[in-house]
Order: sequence, then C-alpha cells, then structure tokens
Amino acid sequence: MTRERAAKEPSMVRQKELIAGHYRRLARAREAGEAVVYTFVPGNLTELLLSFGAAAVLPEINALQSGMRGKSADYIARAEKAGHSEDVCTYVKCDLGMSLAGNVGPTGEPIPRPDLLLLSYTGCFTFMKWFELLRQQYHCPVAMLHVPYVWNGEVTPGMIAYVVDQIRSEVLPALEKATGRRFDEADLSRRLALSARAEDDLVWVLESARNRPSPIDAYFGGVYYIGPMFSAFRGTEEGAAYYGALRGEVQERLQAGRGPITPEGPMEEERFRLVVEGPPNWTSFREFWKMFYDEGAVVVASTYTKVGGLYDTGFRHDPGAPLESLARYCLGCYTNLNLPSRVDLLERYVRDYAADGFLINSVKSCNSFSAGQLVMLRELERRTGIAGGFIESDLVDPRYFSASNIKTRLESYLQMIAQKRLEAHHPPAAAAEGRAS
Repeated sequence: MTRERAAKEPSMVRQKELIAGHYRRLARAREAGEAVVYTFVPGNLTELLLSFGAAAVLPEINALQSGMRGKSADYIARAEKAGHSEDVCTYVKCDLGMSLAGNVGPTGEPIPRPDLLLLSYTGCFTFMKWFELLRQQYHCPVAMLHVPYVWNGEVTPGMIAYVVDQIRSEVLPALEKATGRRFDEADLSRRLALSARAEDDLVWVLESARNRPSPIDAYFGGVYYIGPMFSAFRGTEEGAAYYGALRGEVQERLQAGRGPITPEGPMEEERFRLVVEGPPNWTSFREFWKMFYDEGAVVVASTYTKVGGLYDTGFRHDPGAPLESLARYCLGCYTNLNLPSRVDLLERYVRDYAADGFLINSVKSCNSFSAGQLVMLRELERRTGIAGGFIESDLVDPRYFSASNIKTRLESYLQMIAQKRLEAHHPPAAAAEGRAS
C-alpha cells in the first residue's frame, strides 16, 4: 500500500529546501575551508557564527530530523547498547547513536567533526552533559556561555553585563582561534538587522492565529515556520526572504477566510481552538497532527515555538547594540524562564487567542519542559476557569508514542469541551428554572 502524499504549503516546501541546503553545506565545509561549530537551539548565536564564516551543527535538529525520517530508533538502540540509560534525553541518545553509526546526517550527508563546541547554557542542564560527551569523543575545545536563570521573571542589567562579558572574554577568542578570522562587529550588526526583519514577519504570522478561523496551526505548522529561524538561517538574506514570503502566504489565507494547511489537506472547519505546552512527538508527527485535524482542533498558540526565542513578547535583535542584543536573546529563551513566568505566558495565550482549552504534551525524556507541568496545569485551570488536558509521548523514541492512548485522551478532552460549550448555550432545565424563580 502506498502512503498518500502529504499536502504542503509552499513555505513548508521552501523550509525543507533550506534545511537540505544547510546539510549540503555542512558536508562540504571542510572542502570549502569553513570551520564547524556545534551549538544548541535555545540561546544559539547564529548571527555571530555566520559573521565568522562558520558553519553551525545543531544536534537537536539532527535528532528531530532523524526522528521524522524513521532513523531515530536504531540510533537510540546503539546509544543504549553503548551504556546510556533509558531515561536519558532521547535527543542526546539519537545524536550519539548517529555518531556511532558513522555520523551521517538525516538527509544522508556526512556531518563533519567540530572545530569548536559552543555551549550556550539556557536552562537545560542536559546540554552540559551532552557536550561533555561530545568533547570526550572529538577532543576539541569548548566555549561555555553561562546564561543566568531568570528565576524571578526579570532580566536585570547585571545579567546582561555578565553574559556580554563572557561573549567578549570567552566566546569571541574561541571563535577567532577556531576560524582564523577576527571579530567583525559591522558584519554582526548587518546580520542582526536581517534577523529583526525576519522576526517581525514571524511574529505577524504567529499572531495571525488570533483570527477566526486561524489561518495557521501554531504548533504543528508552527514547527515548520520556526525551522529557519531556530537553526542556521537567522541573520541571512535567505532567512529574511523566507519569512517575507511566509507572511504573504498566510496573508492570502487570512483574507480568503481559510484555515491552515495540514498534511491531510486544508482544515475545513475550526471546531476547537487550543493552546499547547510542550514539544511535539517527531517519530509519528503526521499521525499526531492528524488526530487534531480529524477533530477540527487547531492549535492557536504554543510554547514549543518559543524555545528558540520569545519574539512575540517584544524582543528583537538590535543591530545598534549587537553583543547586548545577543545576551538579551539568550536570557529570554523559554527554557530559561521560571515556572510562574511560563504560566503567565500560557494564560496570556489562552485569553489573547480566545482558546477553548489548553493541552500539555508531557515528554518523557525532556525535563526542561516536563518538570512542573502538572503544577502549571492546575494553576492555569484556576486562573482561566478552563479545564486542561494532559497527554504523554516522547521526542524521538517511538517506544513512547502510544497512538491509541493519545487519541483516546485527546478525543475525551475535546468531547468535554464540546459538552461544556453546549451546556453554556443550553443550560439544563432545572438550573434554568432555578434562575428564573
């Protein structure tokens, strides 16, 4: 039996072309004389790396792309056979397993060895252990950028100065040594201006979901939209052009009153508007999305699409203060926020996007997201008066995606929302009579 071809927006096709082109660049980096820097998505200094002519490898992107292509199970098995625990983040095990299998990337192109490991610590302790393992494997230098945890919800001038000082004293010298090039502040500023332009367009796209019907799905479709921004294309002409085209595409759907494009085709009827907390499952991504499509459920806002930057709260990269701007960006990543700040953000999304409900996808191996989620759910219920939903899966380990369990929970949750909506419009007779008397 042949699988039906998934419907795609033009922007989704372009996004895949951009990512594939990046993997081709990585495969030829040595031949082109480019230095290779491994780094992470939250707090990544993409514009700075590009100003040094360096090519970026993002291990999380490798892992999720491998998961979507059905390769992660074998990589995880290799890592566990090598001694890594079943409870370790499956991104880590997928990445390490990929390297044990020859370090061939998800598109079939080889991933080059790193000249530098640039660790931007932004709230996920696993990142540090991950790079310890990579350092042992590759015997290459590490530049550590420690980003203070925003424990009380406030970014202070002292925090910014602390990060900027590390960029000057640790990161810039490491990049100069790895690339053989001097720091070019003018080029960095030029790239930050391109980033700000793309960020304006991305925020417009995400906020278009305030409309009824929403022209986008801000969780499943959203992961395509954030791909270039959160990987290697922030600060590039290609990235800015992509977001300009994406905005135009969404504008057309908005003006025509159409819903989002899903792998199953256009969403014909928007029955439920949801806010979702937590990353998606990548190994069964299309099946996961279809569960929502079948119920007419559109995600109008999500926290996962903010893991690489909270642009919709007002932050933009500033070419006039380049290093300070990079520091502010790192400090403001979603994984670096405390739980009360995350709840505040979710409450804002529920209200501003007129959501019918909010759903948590608790990911087994991601403590940065899953720790405290039940407390967050109860507090959101208290603040909004809306009952929340809770499902469980994993990032890239197919053993922890139970389609029947997730489908049953999702259907039950949406049925509850529908019933409450019905009762609100048609209260039971006894209650109506009591009010009348």
